[in-house]
Amino acid sequence: MSPKPIASLGCVEHKSEAPQTADGLITAFLSSFPDGASRTVANHRAAARHFLYWTHRQGITVSAIDDTVVQQFERHRCRCNPFSQHEPGRPEFAGRVRRFVRFLEDHGAVDVADGIDNLANLLADYDLFLKQQRYCATIARSYRSEAAHFAAWVRVTRQRWTEIGAEQVECYAHHDCRCPVRRKHSLLVGHHGPLRRARGAHSFLSFLRKENVLPDIDGLDCEDKHLHAYRAWLKHYCGSAATTIGRSCAEIKFCLPLLGQPSDLDAAVIRETIGHRITQAPGSADLIVTIMRSYLRFLVSRGECSAALLHVIPPVRRIRSGTLPRYLDTPTIEKIIASCRTETPVQIRDKAIILLLARLGLRAGDICQLRLSDIDWNRGYIQVSGKSKRLDRLPLPQDAGDALLAYLEQARPTVGEDRLFLRVLAPFTPFKSSAEICGIVSRVYDRAGITGLPTRSHLFRHSLATRMLRSGAGLESIGTILRHRSPATTTIYAKVDVSMLLKVAQPWPGEASC
Repeated sequence: MSPKPIASLGCVEHKSEAPQTADGLITAFLSSFPDGASRTVANHRAAARHFLYWTHRQGITVSAIDDTVVQQFERHRCRCNPFSQHEPGRPEFAGRVRRFVRFLEDHGAVDVADGIDNLANLLADYDLFLKQQRYCATIARSYRSEAAHFAAWVRVTRQRWTEIGAEQVECYAHHDCRCPVRRKHSLLVGHHGPLRRARGAHSFLSFLRKENVLPDIDGLDCEDKHLHAYRAWLKHYCGSAATTIGRSCAEIKFCLPLLGQPSDLDAAVIRETIGHRITQAPGSADLIVTIMRSYLRFLVSRGECSAALLHVIPPVRRIRSGTLPRYLDTPTIEKIIASCRTETPVQIRDKAIILLLARLGLRAGDICQLRLSDIDWNRGYIQVSGKSKRLDRLPLPQDAGDALLAYLEQARPTVGEDRLFLRVLAPFTPFKSSAEICGIVSRVYDRAGITGLPTRSHLFRHSLATRMLRSGAGLESIGTILRHRSPATTTIYAKVDVSMLLKVAQPWPGEASC
């Protein structure tokens, strides 16, 4: 094949170089390989020459090359003399062609308008960011590799970075890989491969948004304009907590396909939607109704639906005190605490959390929200902000205080984060939700070989109230420790005082007293 000028192939010349011939461009491509890789160089030279020969025969200019052209090249029945012995559809051969196309893109021969500049510098900055976050070398290398792969996929699919969202990340996680990167290609088998891809892509996108390269996305992926405005309404007008906002938005996002547009809402649609959701989650019926009423109030405040629709939401009858609260006896609680070892940072942290649950009856959300400034070591108390955002002071027991001090001195990472409890792996972030506290309780059981017990962290709260009641404490004292706003909430524990109930129990008519 006689060398052809790049200009005749429709290639855009490099800004700092004169137009090159096809052979000259291939030579520049091969010079990027390390010395001593003679076989690799030979294979890539053959692939590049074959691909340029085929595109010239098809009348395709180099500036018009994209992944669609590469796919056509892979599928063509090769009659390209003297390249007929090659197999363009073979994954290894196609990978070499894609690497050559990527070289053309990097050097301006193929114009790629992806909406982001200096991608190579951003990847280098991302690598530095991972090191600053104190990731171990293996994890940092994995994230860096996944970011490079994601960038290659965005370029291959000719998408703009400003349009990348959760849907595009999901497509990337499950794509049949033919990207010009050094990794295994084709589909990933199993569950963890796509998760690893998605996690790496989200991490790189978060970094780009933090660096103001991409526009920030406010929390939830709110594609619907009403859902996005509802989130802002809950945050700024109602002052709802982040967990409440996340739960409400997730519920409404699930119901939006059933509700339709606000202008189409009527009593039948609302009742049908609520009935459908309650059928799917009967244990959350009262919460579903509360969230739906909140969303309708939001629509009414914007004038998008009639205020009369607030009265069509069916009431949910909640039977209070219908069951006995589950609890653990004192020997079992002490056995769980005694089983907590302190040999590793994870065990030291987990023991401090278990003691706070058992001694103070804190909620899992209270544990997640604790800050370093909430502990007063001189006066011996801890400040807790509960569900009502009301600050309460609780006395800090000696063993719980010792466990907290051991955690701060021996196990807590030295980072600029005010939250008390952090993850033990880099980047040492706070717990994302209260569900992670339940996971800690479950792991404590597993380490101690304890089986047959519920792993709900709230079980420690019920156990503390039951133990206080049987020790002679009144319901008012229990409500103070548990920080109940209403005395009616504390009355559920009166049912577990069996000895007192026996004293007031009346005999059934005609039967002897028990």
